[in-house]
Amino acid sequence: MNVAVLLIGYVVCVLAASLLGGILPLLIRLTHARMQIMLSLVAGLMLGVGVFHLLPHAVAHGAISIDRAAWWMMLGLLFMFFLQRVFSFHTHEVPGEDGVEVEPTHDHSHDHDHAHDHAHDHDHSHDHDHAAPSHAHSHSHGHSHGHALSWGGVAFGLSIHTIIDGLILAGSVASEAHEDTAGGFGLFGLGTFLVVVLHKPFDAMSISSLMARGGWSVKARHIVNACFAMMVPIGIGLFFLGQSAFQIEQQAFVGCVLAFAAGNFLCISLSDLLPELQFHHHDRLKLSAALLLGIAMAYGLVFLESHGHEHHEPKKVEQGHEGHDHDGHDHAH
Repeated sequence: MNVAVLLIGYVVCVLAASLLGGILPLLIRLTHARMQIMLSLVAGLMLGVGVFHLLPHAVAHGAISIDRAAWWMMLGLLFMFFLQRVFSFHTHEVPGEDGVEVEPTHDHSHDHDHAHDHAHDHDHSHDHDHAAPSHAHSHSHGHSHGHALSWGGVAFGLSIHTIIDGLILAGSVASEAHEDTAGGFGLFGLGTFLVVVLHKPFDAMSISSLMARGGWSVKARHIVNACFAMMVPIGIGLFFLGQSAFQIEQQAFVGCVLAFAAGNFLCISLSDLLPELQFHHHDRLKLSAALLLGIAMAYGLVFLESHGHEHHEPKKVEQGHEGHDHDGHDHAH
């Protein structure tokens, strides 16, 4: 399949997923427990894709050492960590959870009644005063932003995040297309695409919920979500611009992008997973099963890819060794 056509198809699907995230709370009632199970599944998929796909591709295709890949992975993790710390955009809450409002409101208070599929108090052990309004955001993954959080700041942070998603998606597709030797299925970058398209509705929901709380119309929310999703093709364009700028070391450029992407995915997935260790003692079996299923899905995609190409063998693994015979040639360095 042509790479350009494939990327266009991926972008259309991401745009649809973003718009769906904006209207999903209007169509079905999302409970907090269901939201967290879906998040655990997607976070597991993201974690698996980062470890099983992006990092191996970075070394195999990019012709970079594992040490260099580790540095870029750490850089990607820290970049996403500080991006979240500055903009506090990674908040996935349940809109209209109290059953009063159908439209998403992103209300951080939740009143701690937790009327969503259970009557538990969640045994929160964070020294939160449940009667204090300033601490009425226990389900916001520990972010202490409360009602001061604006949809503009969240949208800006998520837009940067989405541009990086475009970079990652283009890098994955370019890497796998380069390695394809047997025709394969042609769905290059499938694992990365699934992570982006499945996680995007949660991000769009965050923006829509905050806008709804601010009194914005449904049409305005759809427009903002569409613009937000279109950051993906911008990221794709930046990838190919960067690749053309590093013509001499194109493979190394792709490798660094993929390692950086692995760090991004690790940071985002863990920011979804780790807070729930404290918040959801009663749902831990369901959440753990969803996490393991997501990781298993990511690992299963490795076997799907192997029908078309091999990506676990580094390009320059024999360099620096003496006396190896490759393709009948004696390299006596």
